[in-house]
Amino acid sequence: MQIGNTVLYFATMSSSADAVNMQIVADLEIEMMADLYRRMSSACQKKCIPTTYRDPDLSKGEAICVDRCVAKYLEVHDKLGKKLTQLTAPDEKVLQKLQQH
Repeated sequence: MQIGNTVLYFATMSSSADAVNMQIVADLEIEMMADLYRRMSSACQKKCIPTTYRDPDLSKGEAICVDRCVAKYLEVHDKLGKKLTQLTAPDEKVLQKLQQH
C-alpha cells in the first residue's frame, strides 16, 4: 500500500503547486490591471481635464473627452493584447513540445 500513498502524495503536491501557480497568475493579473487603470487615468486626465478647476464636477465636454479617451485606451489595449497573443502562440507551442520531452 506504500505505492498508493506515494502516488497520492505526489498528486497532492502537484495540485498544491498548481494552486500556487494559479494564485501567482491571479496576483499578476490584478497588478497589471491596476497599472493599466493608473496609466489610463493619468493619460486621460492630462488630455481632458485642465489643471485649474473651475467647477467641482466635470463639464459635459470634459466628460465626453474622458469617455472617448478611456474607450480608445481600452480598445488599443485589447488590440495589442490580441496581437501579442498571436505573436507568442508559436513560441508557446515550441515550449510545450520541449516540456513534453
